Amino acid sequence: MPEIGPAPVLAVIVGVIHVAVYVLVRGTARGQLLLLLPAAVLGAYAGQALGARLGDPLRIGDFGLISASLMAWLGILVVVFLGSLGRSRDGA
Repeated sequence: MPEIGPAPVLAVIVGVIHVAVYVLVRGTARGQLLLLLPAAVLGAYAGQALGARLGDPLRIGDFGLISASLMAWLGILVVVFLGSLGRSRDGA
């Protein structure tokens, strides 16, 4: 049975928490929730890899929490930005 390291599990937790904070602050996800979750999780996973290379001051084991959080928010902002481009082009 393959062994799963802590990084993918922590990336999912960090991504879900940041999407939940975004939806709480924004009040709605406007149908983008299915895109926000994978973007935040993938951003958190990429951010932890970046934090492992550059050195992250706040770490949980080998998981860089600050870099993972920043990249999760970057993923959320990319989805929101692309969603706003699609809405303005449709005229809605």
